[in-house]
Amino acid sequence: MESKLFNLSISLKVIVGISIILWAFIALFPLLWVFIMSIKLPIDSFASNPLNVIIGPNTLKQVGGLSFINLIFLCFSIYIYFKFFKSRKHSFLKINNLTNNKLISFLLLVLIFIALFLVLFLFFNTHIANFLNNIFEYIPFLKILSKPLIGFTTQHFVAVWSENEFYIQFLNTALVTLGVVSISLTVGTLAGYALSRSSSVIAFWLLVAALVFRALPHSVLVTGYLELFIDYGLYGKKIAVIILLVAINQPFTIWMLRSFFMNIPQDLDEAAQIDGCNPFQAFWMVIMPLMWPGVITTGLFSFLLAYNDYLVCALLLDGQSQTMVPAIMQYFNMETTMTDLVESIAAAASITLPLFILVMFFQKQIVSGLTQGSVKG
Repeated sequence: MESKLFNLSISLKVIVGISIILWAFIALFPLLWVFIMSIKLPIDSFASNPLNVIIGPNTLKQVGGLSFINLIFLCFSIYIYFKFFKSRKHSFLKINNLTNNKLISFLLLVLIFIALFLVLFLFFNTHIANFLNNIFEYIPFLKILSKPLIGFTTQHFVAVWSENEFYIQFLNTALVTLGVVSISLTVGTLAGYALSRSSSVIAFWLLVAALVFRALPHSVLVTGYLELFIDYGLYGKKIAVIILLVAINQPFTIWMLRSFFMNIPQDLDEAAQIDGCNPFQAFWMVIMPLMWPGVITTGLFSFLLAYNDYLVCALLLDGQSQTMVPAIMQYFNMETTMTDLVESIAAAASITLPLFILVMFFQKQIVSGLTQGSVKG
């Protein structure tokens, strides 16, 4: 029997549909507009007419653009990529049958996705599409298919990642993020498991203290750690940022993981120990396999904290160790030309891609983890 929630009148369905489309447009518009500006010349990127920004007439004349063939290849590549993306679980099982190691299978699946992206969106959409454009240009009735329609250039991305060496900030961000997520999840799972299985007064006050510590402004924590970092020679180094971001993130991680552990019956721990497991074996072999949705959800929030942090990284890191978000803010704050501003926009568009891929790749685990964690707190 269909739920009354979905048994709506036609007028309500129309209103709900329009509201969802409007919300999606408002949410996605900034990201799409930033990407469109990043692939145009400055004269088009900052044009007063929105159509000139989208079509890029000056970019089309000076650099070239995407033809009908390029657009067809692009749509086809997106379709193939998402078809393969939907079969990621089945692909993972096949790889895991060959390797018998979940971590190695996961890393191989990620490498396959990266390789497929490079093949479809770099090789397939550049070399093959351009080859067809060159052929169709000499065929009278197919010539119109090879004529550029929308201005397009990747010179700003090349300038950002090659000339401005933005890959250094990317590697710094990856190192800081990996350190924060690894330490936060390791400590958080152990502490959350212990606190979820304890009913003592000490455990309660530890949770309260963690909550108070989480409520402190980041600037206060930076000030408190700053003298120690200077005395021990850690100021300006990435390890200082990792330590501070872990300190900021750990209370939230413990609280969130504790709520997930509380949803797992304690009878499983006792049954595992009756079968001969010690407490750690019961935790690792019985409880943790049930906890992966919660761990992935919590890990994503830890990742976002470290990846998007500006204040801590800007205050504690020097120029060579700087991460991506403070580096982009410095680009915008400098007195620059319009070309430099478009390069800053290209850098901003670049850092959104890993976030998009991460959320899309773990969407089922995230939804499962949030649903599981909302049952009991």
